[in-house]
Amino acid sequence: MDAVLDDLARHWPVYASMPFVAALIGYVTKRVAIEMMFRPLEFVGLRPFFGWQGVVPKHGGRMAAIATDLLTSNLLDIKEVFARVDPALVTRELEQPLLRVVDGIARDVLRQHHPRLWEMLPALAQEMLIKQIQASTPQLVREFLDEIRDRLDEVLDVRHMTVERLTRDRALLVRLIRETSRPEMTFIARAGIFFGFGLGLVQAVVWAFTREPLVLPIFGGAIGLFTDWLAIKLIFLPREPVRVGRVILQGKFQRRRAEVARQYGEMIANEVLTVQNLLDALLRGPKSDRLMSLVERAVGHAVDSQVSVARPVVTLAVGTQRLQEMKHDAAQRALAELPLTVRHAEGYLTQAMDVAKLVEQRMLALTPLEFEGLLRPAFRQDEWKLIAVGGVIGFLVGELQVLLMLG
Repeated sequence: MDAVLDDLARHWPVYASMPFVAALIGYVTKRVAIEMMFRPLEFVGLRPFFGWQGVVPKHGGRMAAIATDLLTSNLLDIKEVFARVDPALVTRELEQPLLRVVDGIARDVLRQHHPRLWEMLPALAQEMLIKQIQASTPQLVREFLDEIRDRLDEVLDVRHMTVERLTRDRALLVRLIRETSRPEMTFIARAGIFFGFGLGLVQAVVWAFTREPLVLPIFGGAIGLFTDWLAIKLIFLPREPVRVGRVILQGKFQRRRAEVARQYGEMIANEVLTVQNLLDALLRGPKSDRLMSLVERAVGHAVDSQVSVARPVVTLAVGTQRLQEMKHDAAQRALAELPLTVRHAEGYLTQAMDVAKLVEQRMLALTPLEFEGLLRPAFRQDEWKLIAVGGVIGFLVGELQVLLMLG
């Protein structure tokens, strides 16, 4: 015992520093583990073993699929979203741009497919024909939107759209997970300080009695491993509040359910299920050919209704084949103009669909286990690697402590 006290007196600065060095190990290993989850977005190093890619971007496809399954199965019914849109209000928002688009399309199609007939018409007759077509457009748009809502599953694959968006944009996937879990990441890093300090006190006592060179690196590795593992567990567990005396214990992520729900809903609404992204999925997604069929049919009915009285004359003058080509061309032009036209109603559509609020409400109704599934996959995939890195860093710092103690 005298030898221990003598060594303590001679090396007290080193002993005093042990808990603080251990706290530093705990913090550094956590910060490294956190950054390794998200960075770098692309693989850096020599494939296949010498290098690293962030866990989230590396498994982006799988994590995007998990996030999408949660979104489409538990949080969002795309039919419910579109049901909030009033076709009459959309038509009113689009009235002026629609009239301009219809004017341009009608003139171009008629001029292209039957220039001689169009040029033979007096200017007044041309204007009257265009006005007649424009007058029928609002009703056509309302009927078309009603049909889209009724047959939404046939023309929109929202799961494909979401997975593709999150997989293609790894930075967005990282931001989605990182922003909703930022307080948890901060907690992990800070927890490393306190856990490490406590283990450092034990480390100092063990070293004083053993003076075994392996004690410091072993303790350093143990601090890195244990604090990484424990901090991750404390994020999620316990799932339900547990009262211990006057203290209520619950996983930090579970305690922040309301805040996470609001934040996640806003990010989904602003980054993923935007009006433009949904429109792009309709126009270019795997079911876009079905949308084209609906548009062609709607335009065809509109053309038929306009020429119903004079159909025999029109058919004779234009020809059945040419008339079909005119319908097809008009439908293609209408689809091409759709993105720019819809921008005029984007504000109303965003407000009416209110994706953020809907996602938030559904998240608050999830069970604790389902709610955990929002973030847990980001930790579970390659979690052992992150913990192992903490252990390695802790071991190396412990070796450095040995060199300082014996130097």
